[in-house]
Amino acid sequence: MILKGWKYYAFVGTVFGFIGGALYPIVIYPMQHIQEYKEMQKTTRKGIKQEEIQPGNMKVWSDPFGRKKD
Repeated sequence: MILKGWKYYAFVGTVFGFIGGALYPIVIYPMQHIQEYKEMQKTTRKGIKQEEIQPGNMKVWSDPFGRKKD
């Protein structure tokens, strides 16, 4: 079955709609609500000392784009 005309565009639009709908809660929502996710991390990581659970005595990750402390 070959789709022609408006049925083709409806099919393509539906596919892109599903992809966009699936990506929204994974990519777009967290980027728009950064503070909410930071608060969630503070709550869930309370009491965890990252230095103690770091495997293989590796250095704890730090943001390479963060500002340097004076």
